[in-house]
Amino acid sequence: MNMMLEGLLGVVVLLAVIFFLRMPVGFAMAAVGFSGLVHVMGLAAALGLTGSEIWETFSSYGLTVIPLFVLMGQVCFYSGVNQRLYHTAYCWLGSIRGGMAMATVMASAGFAAISGSNSATAATMSTVALPEMKKYGYSPVLSSGAVAAGSTLGVVIPPSVVFIIYGLQTGTSIAKLFLSGVVPGLFLLSSFLVIIHFVCRLHPTWGPAGPGVTWAEKIASLTGSLEMAALFALVMGGLAFGVFTPSEAGAAGAGLAILMNTATCKLSLKGLWVAVMDTIRVSCMILVIIMGAVIFGRFLAVTRLPFDMADWVAGLELPGFGVMLVISLIYLLGGMIMDALALLLITLPIFFPLAMTLGYDPVWFGAYICVLTTMGAITPPVGISSYVVAAMSPGLTLSEVFRGGNYFLLGFLACLAMMLIFPEFVLWLSGHAN
Repeated sequence: MNMMLEGLLGVVVLLAVIFFLRMPVGFAMAAVGFSGLVHVMGLAAALGLTGSEIWETFSSYGLTVIPLFVLMGQVCFYSGVNQRLYHTAYCWLGSIRGGMAMATVMASAGFAAISGSNSATAATMSTVALPEMKKYGYSPVLSSGAVAAGSTLGVVIPPSVVFIIYGLQTGTSIAKLFLSGVVPGLFLLSSFLVIIHFVCRLHPTWGPAGPGVTWAEKIASLTGSLEMAALFALVMGGLAFGVFTPSEAGAAGAGLAILMNTATCKLSLKGLWVAVMDTIRVSCMILVIIMGAVIFGRFLAVTRLPFDMADWVAGLELPGFGVMLVISLIYLLGGMIMDALALLLITLPIFFPLAMTLGYDPVWFGAYICVLTTMGAITPPVGISSYVVAAMSPGLTLSEVFRGGNYFLLGFLACLAMMLIFPEFVLWLSGHAN
C-alpha cells in the first residue's frame, strides 16, 4: 500500500477508535500510532523510535509550564475567585438590560483567563450565574448561551493551555503565543457584549434590567477583581518585558495566587490540598494526550503524509488565502466533533508544515486555529461547553444551550475575518516579546 494512503488510513482508524470505541484520545493516538509504526517499520524499530521520541519530549524543561499554570487556576477556583469576579461584573453591569448576561461573559472571561479550561469555566459559572439570572427572569436561551460562549474565551485569552501545547509541539515561542491572544480575546469579549445588547433589543423580555447598585457598592466591588488583575499583570507583564520565561511566569503566578489567598484566609489547607490533587490529575491527563500525539505524529511523519499533502496542495496552484480557507473549514468541522486540544494535536503534524510552506507566521497560525477550534465548543453536535452547561443545570435542555450559543458565533466569525484580513491584529503585540 502507498505510504500516504497508510497515513490516511491511520487518521480514519484513529477517529473510529475515538468515536465508536470511546477510547480516551491520548490512549487512542498512542495505540493507533504505535500499531501503524509496527506495521510500517517492524516491532523492534517501532519500540526504539517510540522510546526515543517519548524520552526527548518528556525530558523537555518546557513541559513544566503546564502544571504550573494549571495549579494557578485551581488555587483561584478553590479560593472563590470566580464568585468574586461575578459579583464585581454584576455590580457594574447588572442594572442595564442584558447586564447580568454581560456580567456573566466578563466574569467567565476573567476566570477562563486564569484557569485556561473551557469545561472548568462552564461548570463553575453555570453554578454561580445561571441561578441568579433565572431569579431575575432571564431567558434560559440567553443565560445559558452567555455562560457557554464566555467559557470558550479561556482558550484564547492567556495563559492558555492550548497555546502552551501548540508552542511545545511546533517550537513556537509560548510568550509570543500568549501575547498574540490578547487582542483577539478582547475583541471576542467585546463582540459578545455587543451581541447580548442587540439580542436584548430584539427580545426585550430575555434580559430584564436588575436592581440598581450605588456607586459606593460599585467601587467596593472592585476589590473582588484585584486578584485576577494582579495575576494577569504579573504573568503577562513579565512575559511581555522579558522578565520571565513561560515556566517562570507560571511559577510566579501560582506562587502569588497561593500567597494572596492564604494571607487573606480565602484558601484553607484543605482547599490547597484539593487544588494540588486536581492539578496532578489534570496535568497527567494533558501529558497522556501529549504522549499519544507524539507517537501518532511520528507515525504520520514516517508515512510522509504531512509532506505529501503539502506538495499536493502546492501543486494545485491555489493562492495561500484559498488554501487557508480550506484548512479553516476542516478545523471548523473538526471543532464541532472534537475537543480543541485533541483536534490540534491530531492535525498539527499535517497542517503546520503546510501553513509554513505557504509562508504563514507560526504565531499567527497558532492564534488563528485556536480561535477557530474553540468555536466548536459551542456548536452542535458535540460542543463540549454546551454539554457541560446543560449537565450542570437541571431543567435546561441542550437545544436551548445550543440556540443561545449560536448568537455568539457571529463574534467568532468577525474575529476570524479580522485575523485573516489584518494579520497585525494578532502579531503587533507579540512582536515586542523575546
